[in-house]
Amino acid sequence: MAGEMCSCGRPIDEAHRNLRFTLPDPVVELPEGERTPGTWMSHGTARESVMMQVPGAGPFVRALLRIQLEHEHTLTYGVWLAVRPDDLQRTFAVWWEPEYADLRLDGLLANAIHPWGLFGVPVTATVRDPDETPYLTESPDPVMSRVLADTWTHDDVRLSGDV
Repeated sequence: MAGEMCSCGRPIDEAHRNLRFTLPDPVVELPEGERTPGTWMSHGTARESVMMQVPGAGPFVRALLRIQLEHEHTLTYGVWLAVRPDDLQRTFAVWWEPEYADLRLDGLLANAIHPWGLFGVPVTATVRDPDETPYLTESPDPVMSRVLADTWTHDDVRLSGDV
């Protein structure tokens, strides 16, 4: 219900926030962004797409970064993972097939995440649910490993503006 409050004092609708990056940061930096000639996207727009390849920036696959917050709240970012071209092709081949359930991708986080930064850190994405985008599940980077494993306060990840 609108206006219903959590026991922590925050509105219920803030208990499980979802934010989606429209583009990978390297694509944002291009003069023509996703309109760069030769760009391929899995869907009609960047916001709808789950895969893209952009000349001058590379191939990318969508993934979910779930951050556990206090009071059993979550913050889930729809991020982009920079992958190798052959991994993009392999992902495209299985995305809508039963084999998708076994998909595992290694790549680099292609969006900066406030307040940690994390742009360019190595991460692994795996499918938890065949009806959902793969989740970032592990990283050799110590900060990213903490982001994935620890529970954070709402103040730790205070959001400002759009992503």
